[in-house]
Amino acid sequence: MKGPTTIITDPSDNDEKKFAFDYSYWSHDGSKEQADGYYGPDPSHPNGKKFCDQKRVFEDIGVGILKNAWEGYNTTLFAYGQTGSGKSWSIVGYGINKGVVPMFCEQIFKGIDEKKKAGEKTEFEIMFSMLEIYNEQVRDLLDSKPPKRGGLKVRQHPKKGFYADGLQITPVSSYSEIEDKMEEGTTNRTVASTNMNATSSRAHTIVGMTFIQKFINAAGEETTKSALINLVDLAGSERADSTGATGDRLKEGAAINQSLSCLGNVISALADRSNGKNTRVPFRDSCLTKLLKNALGGNSKTIMIAAVSPADINYDESLSTLRYADRAKQIKTTASVNEDPTEKLIRELQEENEKLKAMLGGNVKMEVMKDDDEDLSDEELAKLKQEMEEEYKSRLETNAKEMEEMHKTFEERLAEAHKHGGGQHLAEILEKKKKMPYLSNLNMDPQLSGHIVLFIEKPEVTIGNSKGSCDIMLKGPSIVENHAIIREDKGAFSIEPSEANVRLMRNGKLVTNKTELKYNDRLIFGTTQYFVFINPKDKSAKDAPTVNFEMAQEEIAKKSGFDVTSENKTRDEALLKEDIVELMPAVEECNSISEELDKKMKFELMVVSAEARGELKGRTEVMVRVVNLETKHEWIWPREKFMNRKFLMQEMYQNFLEGEEWDLPKERDPFSEDYEAEFHIGSVKIWLQSLAYHIEIKEQLDITDFKGQEVGLLNVELIPCDKKGKEYTEKDDVFVNSPDELKGKDVNFVVKILSARGLPSQFTDIYLKYLVYHEDKYTCSNPIKNTINPDWNHKRVVNFTKADDELLKYLSESAIMVQIWGKQKPPKTKKSINTKQAILSDALRKGQTSAANTNTKVFDSDKVKYMMKVAMLEKRQQQMQNKIDALNRMLELADQHSKKKISTQLIKNIYHAPTHDQAEKCLKLVEKEKDVGNDEDDTEFEAAVLGKDQPDRKRGKSGNSSRSSSSMSSRSGRNSKSSSFCVVL
Repeated sequence: MKGPTTIITDPSDNDEKKFAFDYSYWSHDGSKEQADGYYGPDPSHPNGKKFCDQKRVFEDIGVGILKNAWEGYNTTLFAYGQTGSGKSWSIVGYGINKGVVPMFCEQIFKGIDEKKKAGEKTEFEIMFSMLEIYNEQVRDLLDSKPPKRGGLKVRQHPKKGFYADGLQITPVSSYSEIEDKMEEGTTNRTVASTNMNATSSRAHTIVGMTFIQKFINAAGEETTKSALINLVDLAGSERADSTGATGDRLKEGAAINQSLSCLGNVISALADRSNGKNTRVPFRDSCLTKLLKNALGGNSKTIMIAAVSPADINYDESLSTLRYADRAKQIKTTASVNEDPTEKLIRELQEENEKLKAMLGGNVKMEVMKDDDEDLSDEELAKLKQEMEEEYKSRLETNAKEMEEMHKTFEERLAEAHKHGGGQHLAEILEKKKKMPYLSNLNMDPQLSGHIVLFIEKPEVTIGNSKGSCDIMLKGPSIVENHAIIREDKGAFSIEPSEANVRLMRNGKLVTNKTELKYNDRLIFGTTQYFVFINPKDKSAKDAPTVNFEMAQEEIAKKSGFDVTSENKTRDEALLKEDIVELMPAVEECNSISEELDKKMKFELMVVSAEARGELKGRTEVMVRVVNLETKHEWIWPREKFMNRKFLMQEMYQNFLEGEEWDLPKERDPFSEDYEAEFHIGSVKIWLQSLAYHIEIKEQLDITDFKGQEVGLLNVELIPCDKKGKEYTEKDDVFVNSPDELKGKDVNFVVKILSARGLPSQFTDIYLKYLVYHEDKYTCSNPIKNTINPDWNHKRVVNFTKADDELLKYLSESAIMVQIWGKQKPPKTKKSINTKQAILSDALRKGQTSAANTNTKVFDSDKVKYMMKVAMLEKRQQQMQNKIDALNRMLELADQHSKKKISTQLIKNIYHAPTHDQAEKCLKLVEKEKDVGNDEDDTEFEAAVLGKDQPDRKRGKSGNSSRSSSSMSSRSGRNSKSSSFCVVL
């Protein structure tokens, strides 16, 4: 962060991207905890000067929101970012480090008290509401009752816009009451999330506060000035591979991501409109965008806080968040003061009710409300008309209730709210937690951890589902009627299962009999209920670390054989660990749902390398193996496809629990998979290094599957050839000593994939596909039916013109990845089984968790590379040995025929002879070579080479070596007629 600019650097290539906002804050480090627990800037830290504390954020942002509220402007504060990136810290805060919302609430109540003390006769009212949008359903978080099927209806008012019909809007008189209401709402949200392990990062929360000021205006009229303050905690910008669900027939079935994607479309359209484009804004496409219409494009002053993580493993999510915020900042809204005489408001409500009654009675034509910017089709208009009657009835009831509320004093409404509120206040619960042992929930969203508190108030506490009469009732997959018992004996606690084969875990290990409970023990009931045991009287409590959901998951993963340590991890390894921890509970939950609905399907976690997926590069990923327990057919689902199906399974299970029609036809069933779907049987990596030396490759290579297991053999040939595909042989002598010799020349080779042998028998329609170099379209063979030994006899000529350094590097260091695909044969007969018994039997055989493999079992992906490199080196060595043998034979012949000198041209011909026969023909020419010069010359030449003094026979005196060398050089240069060089033998 530099001033208002945020700079993000791609860890893969150090590419920088800059984004400019109104404010850019750094709060990752550079702080120091003060004596009272407040985190302020640390002058001694390198980032101390740029550290932004909570007070500064409130001064820059919160003071403006407060001013807007007093002046009667609607204000919306968006919080967006990846889960765990610090949204809660900035918006809510912790302890004394209060965020924007608590400080705003404190200041507004402080302002009210000051005005009352000053003698102002203005009446002040504050109303509070809290709702959640999950899977396109709106839920009132202040209603502890199970939500209505389909959630609250989102309706439209001609003046107020869209609203959630039936949402509780309760009066509050102090910040402590707001705190209690927020805790109540968060607890209700946590219960729902925990029951189904619904990922909170996919849910949006809207906290609404209406600030009303009633006073007598200059004309003597009672006037109402109101301001609606919305805090919108948007779903996280989580890492998601959009290609993961590509091809899934049910990818559009879940509405889980609809709100966020629609919000993105709305923001984009509004930004275009702000830039002068005439664009339709699709507010009606989701519940979220309907409810936020005023905040985004209407009567509101709007602020967005985008929280980003500085960790390199979160680069993609952080970049996504910054782009989202950058688009949002271009939107322009027009806010106006909400001030009207009270009598006018009541009169307008009465007039509207009379009009609605007339419309319902058929006396007046129904009006279809649409926005000025909407261009609705006839079909959409007809649909809206159908909804009108229900809409009008609801508005009649709402208006009547609103008029009734207007006639009550704020104090009367406050008293009613306190009367119906019930429950314990937050302060009472906190005090009780200091004295009594309890179970505290763990949630993958840190915001939702610790909000469910189950006190152990008896020596024996029973735990089970709602069908029984247990002391603690839990909901969720695999929770049975009598699930577990917690006992206390003389201050010592223990836990044991109430029935055999229930899902009960302590610290990552299955509990099968009575087990001691210690402080901070992690307990899992079923597959979605995660708790930590807390005993405030335990002596070890003082020094115990804080337990979170990730720690509980890591210990399960570790006991299952996965490496989830954090030390010395690369970015890709850290992402893999994150995926394992996220998907393990999801896989267990889907297995539980499959058991309870008896869907005959089992899910297993898989750790799959890029090579095992048939890709040349990429990080190791977590995938899910899906097995039909009756037919033994299996499929491999990418992470995104599995998560998409999981949400649909949860919805199906929820319908089952509520007694609704839950089973679906095969084409809509998330458990169902197509037997005709293509299956990736395995892959082979063919290294190309031999081709860089123009040496052919003829190998039988192992085909390996997702788990790195050998599932067959592939017969392949890669042979250098000319442009038309004529294969080179040894006679063509195209071997090169270095790949650099190919630079600037054409490189051509034939790819032959002849056959596969010993493939698994359950596949048919088997074919292969592969890419070469920069290709983006696969080359495929014809499918072969009903054999485990398909003969494709596939042949393809690959041509490259003028090889450059990049191509030569590809040939020297890279490979062709051949993928083998097929279809599973349909089942002949189905073996009738019970899902729960089958999964239990498999778990007893393999272990307690559903894992097809782990990231500690690493397939040796370099095995084939080394094998092919050795084969290539052997061929190179044989060729070099043949050349050396020919040169040795040349030396022998030269000695036999007393040859002192041989022309370079003949030596070249012998060295480069492509075959033994051609070398022999050249060697026969050695005896025909003419010696150049006389014996005296030879003596001088030998002296020069050996460095000895020899007598000058002509002159009768000694010469020196330098003189002989000079003589040799001049003579050899003068007498060599067949070549400009001579070789000394």
